[in-house]
Amino acid sequence: MSRTIYIVDDDDAVRASLHSLLSVQPDLVVRGFRSGEEFLEEVSDLDPGVLLVDYNMPGASGLDVLHTLGRTAKFVAIVLTGQGNVGLAVQAMKSGALDFIEKPYEPGVLLDVIDIAFARLEQGSEAEARINAAKTKVALLSPRETDTLKGLIEGRSNKIIAYELDISPRTVEIYRANLMEKLEVRSLSEALRIAFAAGMVPAS
Repeated sequence: MSRTIYIVDDDDAVRASLHSLLSVQPDLVVRGFRSGEEFLEEVSDLDPGVLLVDYNMPGASGLDVLHTLGRTAKFVAIVLTGQGNVGLAVQAMKSGALDFIEKPYEPGVLLDVIDIAFARLEQGSEAEARINAAKTKVALLSPRETDTLKGLIEGRSNKIIAYELDISPRTVEIYRANLMEKLEVRSLSEALRIAFAAGMVPAS
């Protein structure tokens, strides 16, 4: 399975050097962009991948690119920075970058960080897929089934849920059976996991 890396740097020599280093790696697709704007114009059509982005560029800087992307699971960013710009690099990491590499870079160090970035990307993609699957299942529930699930999340018994919803305990049992079927689960603990993944339970 091929992996994609995007080089965003206005320095032609740096892009060419990175391309030469990375293009010999197995199963790695390398794409270059001369500016932050050029990358951001195409970003919605790009496959998930690792982003090598220069901090200092005319127009949209590396930090501007990170701010525009937000903390998406689609890209993992590594910032390239000139020596002595550690303060700027820390700022970039606060904006979501995984790490920073000082120029001139050590090829071995860069490749190690890229491997970590791809591992993070795969974890993020899996987590996002789980969240989306959970949200899709929860969206199938009727309003009353959703209310029943919320009651179960809060640890209420069928009897208490029935009282609060002004319905019979038997009806709550029917809603409970229906929601378990729609969520494709057999136990309450499995239903709660899906509810957590879908964001029905606020983080403490």
